[in-house]
Amino acid sequence: MPAKAKVTKEMIIDAAFAIAREAGVENINARTVSERLHCSTQPVMYHFSTVEELKRTVYAKADSYHSEYLMNLKSPQKGVMLGIGMNYIRFAIEEPHLFRFLFQSDYFSGATMLELIDADELTPVLSAMQKTLNMSMEQTKKIFLTIFLFVHGYASIIANNSMKYDENVIQSHLERAYQGAILAAQEECT
Repeated sequence: MPAKAKVTKEMIIDAAFAIAREAGVENINARTVSERLHCSTQPVMYHFSTVEELKRTVYAKADSYHSEYLMNLKSPQKGVMLGIGMNYIRFAIEEPHLFRFLFQSDYFSGATMLELIDADELTPVLSAMQKTLNMSMEQTKKIFLTIFLFVHGYASIIANNSMKYDENVIQSHLERAYQGAILAAQEECT
């Protein structure tokens, strides 16, 4: 009889990530992951001592996936931040379970807005934005914070199925908020 295929840690993470995308993080457990991999729960618990540890690993994978998604600008906008902002909202539409896992669960707890802005994961976004704006990093962070709060509000409402998505209306609102944030940052310098 041939040896059974080995279930790797990466296979387990990928299976749990797929469950999080399709059904939500609350559906990740040793049984659902093992069923997806057509194996017993033993390999899952061998690689992860607790389901909580597995969920934290999946959170990191989801965060990385989200960052890549944000930076994949499909069409030129009037600014990098507008494109990233629209992608953030699209992510909430296309990946509502991941959006809620990343931003509306206890896994996101403990971070203040200042910690969020200074996080390494945000560096590519802030750098691209700073280059486009030709402003200091401090000004860029202020603009980012204003836009982030605006975009996150829209994305949260949409991810929870409380609002119909109208890209043109949202983009128009986002452009106004972005221009207002830029003006406010420029006025602080004068």
